[in-house]
Amino acid sequence: MLFRFLVASGVLLIYCAWKKVPLPKKKDLPMFITSGFIGLFLYMWAFNAGTVHVSAGISSFIISTSPIFTLIFAIFFLKEKASFVIWIGVLISFVGLGMISFTQVTDMQLNFGVILLLGASIFTSIYIIIQKFLLEKYTSMQASAYSIVIGTMFMLIFFPALVREFPQAPLSANLIIIYMGIFPAAIAYFFWSLALSKAKKTIYISSFLYLVPFLSIIIAYFWLGEEIPPLALVGGVIIVAGMALTNLVRERKS
Repeated sequence: MLFRFLVASGVLLIYCAWKKVPLPKKKDLPMFITSGFIGLFLYMWAFNAGTVHVSAGISSFIISTSPIFTLIFAIFFLKEKASFVIWIGVLISFVGLGMISFTQVTDMQLNFGVILLLGASIFTSIYIIIQKFLLEKYTSMQASAYSIVIGTMFMLIFFPALVREFPQAPLSANLIIIYMGIFPAAIAYFFWSLALSKAKKTIYISSFLYLVPFLSIIIAYFWLGEEIPPLALVGGVIIVAGMALTNLVRERKS
């Protein structure tokens, strides 16, 4: 976790220095600190700790509940309005997500890992709301880069473990982590903030998180040769239908 985000922070800081991206204002530092602490540090800790105790199917199901929490938080904190059709679209996608997740279930036992993953889902939803606030005053690069850097600073408590384990890790593993730091971390977080900055409502963006488990199955089919359960395909279609319904409301009102 720490190595991955050290890479991400390094890439983003180099870019910010090269492009002379302004630093946050002092009065906004508490919000950046909260964004990094909750959205990066707490989320990654809860997610990694939770997945140790919970099967892959259940993990993806719980984590992908974040659009529902995000919608609720957006209504209360951002004063966004959600029509009945939007709620229906979100819930339809949620049903599709459940169908995909249960094709991978190997253990239905409720344990502490479930609580941790539920916490991770809430943490990432809070991060999205904070990012929406930051994007009212800062660019996508500023909001994402400085949140990641601050979140990485909190992760430095794991630095002794990194020093112990890094020499023992094979080169292939370190290269994979470097890849994850650059693409699924630095670049992905930036594009996420960029998408949020252009969306009128957070749900238009957060609803795409429902696609993650479905896309993972598709990629595993082509890359790893894993079979796609028929129920997962049906679930994927339902997810897309729910997302289409949500975005249909946006198109009609735009």
